[in-house]
Amino acid sequence: MNVAPTKTNLLKLRDDLRFARQGYDLLDQKRRILILELLNLVDHCIDFQTRIDEKLARAFSDLENALLQMGRLKVHNLAAAINIDTNIAISHRRVMGVTLPVVHTEFSEHPPYFSPQGTSFHIDGALVSFKEALTMMGRLAELKISVLRLANEVHRTIRKVNALERIAIPDLSDTVKYIEGRLEENERDMVILMKKVKQRLETKRQRRPLPEGATNAADY
Repeated sequence: MNVAPTKTNLLKLRDDLRFARQGYDLLDQKRRILILELLNLVDHCIDFQTRIDEKLARAFSDLENALLQMGRLKVHNLAAAINIDTNIAISHRRVMGVTLPVVHTEFSEHPPYFSPQGTSFHIDGALVSFKEALTMMGRLAELKISVLRLANEVHRTIRKVNALERIAIPDLSDTVKYIEGRLEENERDMVILMKKVKQRLETKRQRRPLPEGATNAADY
């Protein structure tokens, strides 16, 4: 850094260096928390994806069995009779300054949909499995968006931490050491200069002729 080696600049750079180190500690702590949260959400994503696949497989299996037992036309008519309203509400939460979505899925049902007489129980099983899968899909979407946002924030935080650790703090430290060295050198030069001035004054004093009436240098 092109900074004049003065005490004022030294004090300012020391404050800047202290602030940079504090910022580094805070950002490093933020990075650790974000990474832990990110890994936790990734684990949840994998779990929910597996559970959704299982639910959908079960739902389609029940639907296929219902088609085999009742026929495509009857199953189609029963599906048209189902009256369920789906409400998906999205709220937000914050993790270390990052806004993450929270998905709430609710169902408003208006049963009965059809008479149970002559109806396969696989229809009810498929209906329950599809509803559970839809609820988990909302949760999975929430998790995937949260993972993307946290990953971006982790990337930005790591860049800031690296910039402080590898560039800002070393540059400030080197500049502080440089100014401290220059000031110490200036102080030594000043001490040497003052000694030389004192010696020259003493030499001149000794060489100056004594005034009339003075018997020695002490009287003078």
